[in-house]
Amino acid sequence: MSRGLSRLSGGVVATGVMFGVASLLAAGTASAATVAYATGPAAVSYSCNFPTIGQRQLDVTASFNAPDSVPAGTAITPTDVAGTATISASIHALLNAASYDGVRGKANVPVNVTNATPATGTASNVNVPEQIYPYVAGPLTFTIAQDSGTTVPTFSGVAAGPATASLGSTITAPLEFHKKNGTWTAWNFTCTLLTSPAQNTAFSPSITIT
Repeated sequence: MSRGLSRLSGGVVATGVMFGVASLLAAGTASAATVAYATGPAAVSYSCNFPTIGQRQLDVTASFNAPDSVPAGTAITPTDVAGTATISASIHALLNAASYDGVRGKANVPVNVTNATPATGTASNVNVPEQIYPYVAGPLTFTIAQDSGTTVPTFSGVAAGPATASLGSTITAPLEFHKKNGTWTAWNFTCTLLTSPAQNTAFSPSITIT
């Protein structure tokens, strides 16, 4: 989103979209080093249904921490999931003209994983903390972060080799948008991955399955 939304979403997902830190909880992994995994360096762009102004682009980043390697069959549970969502200056100006200056709520962020099972999981109820920004022209970024109410899926490595996580194609977020008069507007925010041109949605580096 713009600075407000870029600081917001939650990727939408996103953005330093999307997304946080994950940690591997399993026996036999004490010797593994914890590594930060993140999308980027470019943000992942989604088309989202903003209130009043309609479909607009949201740029998401995401991150997590996990061990650098785990034995096949070992459970991997992400933790400290976080991200940013950024809107451009022009979208920020449109939201301001519509009297919106803040957001709060939750985000549901799907993740696809290769060489792991299940192949798809969703970090649910990632917190979008209340963020209100008096208007200053320019992009706006919102943040999201895992909290005690967040549910994070557990994955298991399948076979020796790399396992790579990627952002999913649809982020949903039950949000409330703040208006300058002090009221909140409930909104079912839905973001769909932009596919033309193709984007790199992967977190890096890959996790090594031994």
